[in-house]
Amino acid sequence: QVSRLGMPLVNEVVIGLKDKNKFNNSEPKDDAQFADYVTNPTLPALLEILFGGAGVKAPTNFPRTDLVAAFLTGVQGLNQPANVVASEMLRLNTAIAPVPAASQNRLGVLGGDNAGFPNGRRPGDDVVDIELRVAMGVLCTLNIGGCKPSDAPAGSLHYTDGAFIYAGYFAPAFPYLQPPLPGSPNPDNAIPRAAR
Repeated sequence: QVSRLGMPLVNEVVIGLKDKNKFNNSEPKDDAQFADYVTNPTLPALLEILFGGAGVKAPTNFPRTDLVAAFLTGVQGLNQPANVVASEMLRLNTAIAPVPAASQNRLGVLGGDNAGFPNGRRPGDDVVDIELRVAMGVLCTLNIGGCKPSDAPAGSLHYTDGAFIYAGYFAPAFPYLQPPLPGSPNPDNAIPRAAR
């Protein structure tokens, strides 16, 4: 089976385990059946349980209309098409000019770079950090998606996975990505010990 991977982390983190196969077998036009996973996500509550001692508080606005904008409809005025149907897919507003690699912000739209994620996805967009911040309510702090700053008490924290990505890590021409790392020496991948 092929996994649906339009918007990063929706399949991996947002959709519940019991419905992953159903989600992967469905089409975007039928995504309304999975809306509860987006409007009532578990990730923010889990982050509060794990990191509440460090001041992490999950957003309180339910249903999470900010996440509907981020994951299902696009953000109004940025990448939401007219007559949008809520569906999990990557959207790109081609009317927004691309930004040269050296000037791109790894946080895309959250970093003031409207040519970046969630308006499409460039190799240097740090989608994990962006989506962690979105899940924890950063759009509420910006009054985007039908919520307000008070709905996200920790929405302005700079959540990160610590694996920073910068556009400079990528080649200037297709295929853009560098060759993969060879991995650890072991008999299964035929990498000799001396190659380290």
